[in-house]
Amino acid sequence: MLSKEPIDLSKVKEEEIDKEILRLGMIAELDAISLYEQLAAKTKDEKIKAVLLDIAKEEKTHAGEFQELLLERDKEQVEEIEKAKKEVKELTE
Repeated sequence: MLSKEPIDLSKVKEEEIDKEILRLGMIAELDAISLYEQLAAKTKDEKIKAVLLDIAKEEKTHAGEFQELLLERDKEQVEEIEKAKKEVKELTE
């Protein structure tokens, strides 16, 4: 993973560990997406570009899988996402 782990999992309370594991998985997937898309933008080889972009797309699915599991376990996160959607809508309309 390119990003430094934002939390020491050994210090996380037992009841919070799964949520933090899922968040760390999301961070790893977002790092991978960013890396593959940046590499695709740099290469001139269309075959390499196509493979990198396909892999990046797969990583987006993985990030979504982690997010879905997180939202099942963290109702506060669900509420905050809904607030964020409303706020963005208000700011951009």
